[in-house]
Amino acid sequence: MSVSPQASEVPEAPAGLRVRYGGAMHPAEELARGAAYELFSQEPVDGFLRDTRPTARYPWHRYVHTSEVGRPPGTADPESPLMVPLNRELTWRDVHELSQTPAAADHPLLAAVRRSAVIRRGTPMVKALSAYQLTGYLLRGWLPYGFCYREYDVAHLRTPADQTLLRTDGEAGRAVPEVAYLLRWRATDPIDYVLPAGPEHRGLLRIPSHDRVGPPVLGTGFTPSGRHLIPEFVTRDFADLPLPANAALLAHTSDGDEVVLYTYQPEQRGWLRMVGPRWRHLLAGIPGISPDQEYVSTAEAPRSTVLIGTYRGQEHEAVADPPDEFRVLARTRAARYPVETLVRLARYVTWRGARCLVLREESGWLRVRLCRPDPDSVAALGAQCYERGVYEAWAPAAETTDDGLRDVAYPR
Repeated sequence: MSVSPQASEVPEAPAGLRVRYGGAMHPAEELARGAAYELFSQEPVDGFLRDTRPTARYPWHRYVHTSEVGRPPGTADPESPLMVPLNRELTWRDVHELSQTPAAADHPLLAAVRRSAVIRRGTPMVKALSAYQLTGYLLRGWLPYGFCYREYDVAHLRTPADQTLLRTDGEAGRAVPEVAYLLRWRATDPIDYVLPAGPEHRGLLRIPSHDRVGPPVLGTGFTPSGRHLIPEFVTRDFADLPLPANAALLAHTSDGDEVVLYTYQPEQRGWLRMVGPRWRHLLAGIPGISPDQEYVSTAEAPRSTVLIGTYRGQEHEAVADPPDEFRVLARTRAARYPVETLVRLARYVTWRGARCLVLREESGWLRVRLCRPDPDSVAALGAQCYERGVYEAWAPAAETTDDGLRDVAYPR
């Protein structure tokens, strides 16, 4: 990053956080618990944009990842940072090119970089949403599934233009919307997430473009991007994951403001509206959503997965509040006992030789989702792609085999 001569010294600013970027100290605001920073300047600097917000304190600003700035003394990374072993013979450009090359998926260097992107209990995860997908969570009880990211790796992508590369719907890469939406939740356990790389997911690379939605899957474990090195994850088996307490639906404006629209309350199985009158317009263009509605219930939505915990030898439906709290699901606080064991239950079947998750059952038919999509299984099942990597179909229950619940046990 080059810096214009007039920006070599940033004018004195009110007392507050300052970080080094591009050879100069800039006033800054910490974002996502230190995963990214918003930088400010009184003068035009290469890469900085006009801050058009009425509340702007400085005329110029930009968003950067924490790895791009000199962190303030005494601060630590909120998550495990992506470690790239650069030297004179191996530049960042070389590593980035490898990450975008499917033929390099098994390169040991990429494997080492991917291993540094660690998910722990409580790691904030995000999934970019279209307006239609947002309504799925609010009105139809959708759960987190499919492709997602650690918030730490994408916290600097604050605007709709920046976040378009994270989207999984068919509109990704087309016209940039005025508002970007995200689902944010905390990981219950790393066992729920895998890299879309290796033999188990190689079938995704062979699916032709006319049978897929969203950006192609590279098989390297990194999302397609001409600028960024972003590790991507998928939920194990493309399964739905129970929503933990205080998951949030967010909006990002064209200026990079983050607005919490709703937070999830598991005891009510519903979304509590958090957005005030100033930001109601962010919901105005979403079909079926009233900006003035206080609470959207999802209690009647069918659930494809559930958490079960034990308390004094009895099984109860449970709630995850990671990283440390896992409790009995109960409306009254006095009954929210800590569970002694915790498992996630999901139903699986085999249909026409393909292993599938069962999402719901209606009148002898099963709505199924492919666990390992590839061209052969997609064709055999007549499955349709509904978002990046996610293939679903209706199966006659009588034709399926190996029907049963599978326990995914979380260590306690």
